[in-house]
Amino acid sequence: MDTPSNAKNTTAFYAQAAISFGIALVSVLIGVLYLPVDTWIRAFLGLGTMYLVTSSFMLAKVIRDAQESSVLVHRLDQARVDKLLAEHDPFNQK
Repeated sequence: MDTPSNAKNTTAFYAQAAISFGIALVSVLIGVLYLPVDTWIRAFLGLGTMYLVTSSFMLAKVIRDAQESSVLVHRLDQARVDKLLAEHDPFNQK
């Protein structure tokens, strides 16, 4: 039986993702701060940006949790099949 591989991300991948996220967020916030609009419009855009960031984190967590639960169910099913195959004796005459 094959075992599911646990693909691990490298430290460089985490660093690249964090740096990319930081640059994007800072760029948007600087853009909002330097817009030639009233303060309340700037505040609304800033609040929208923060809402979008928190929603993105929540979506990523939900997707990760769904993927992890499907892997766990697959591993449990595989363990049951392995147990049945280990206990099966084709030469047993009952």
